[in-house]
Amino acid sequence: MRKILVSLLLVLSCSVLNAYADKTDDLIVDAARVFEDMTNMPESGIPKDYIRSSAAIAIFPSTLAGGFVFGGQFGRGVIVSKDEKTGKWSVPAVFTIAGLSWGLQIGGQATDIILLIRNERGVDGLLQSKFKLGGDASIAVGPVGREAEAATDLMLKSGILSYSRSRGAFIGVKLEGAVIAAEDENNAALYGTGVTAKDILKGKQLFPTKSAERLMADLSQYEK
Repeated sequence: MRKILVSLLLVLSCSVLNAYADKTDDLIVDAARVFEDMTNMPESGIPKDYIRSSAAIAIFPSTLAGGFVFGGQFGRGVIVSKDEKTGKWSVPAVFTIAGLSWGLQIGGQATDIILLIRNERGVDGLLQSKFKLGGDASIAVGPVGREAEAATDLMLKSGILSYSRSRGAFIGVKLEGAVIAAEDENNAALYGTGVTAKDILKGKQLFPTKSAERLMADLSQYEK
């Protein structure tokens, strides 16, 4: 059973990686679009105070999920972190997210995912070789809009708040067990030989690529 699940994930991962290997700039632009859409929804967007108080934000546009009984999900995205001293956001680092699932399921869908990493411990976890959601850090579905006012305990207790959207509507995607890992080959291609996700998220001064200008402008309103 385990071998079947691993094989399915590898097939899904390889097919997506091949399709997107040369589209990192497009990925960063898509991340900006998703961030704008999911934060600017009137009365039902991601609470701005939650974004402002986060230590890092992960944005995975169009994460693919599918299968027949056994399935998996795979996506590429970016993560930015906030400097504790200056309140400024880092340039985006490229990461992947992947997971396995089983049960009554058929077909597939593309889902936009945003994760709010609440503290520096979570950021440090992301820089491990493989960071498992729900295992290495607690994760909960984040409240939207006015619901946030009654969710103080949730915000304090959860290391990561997740938001997911499919076809324009917020949905609750189960992400426990999904693994996040850095794409350091692509990070080096963006910012220079030897540059890793740790360099990007832990304060090394780097200039954003042209494709990241829109996202950096969006994030600037959440600096403190």
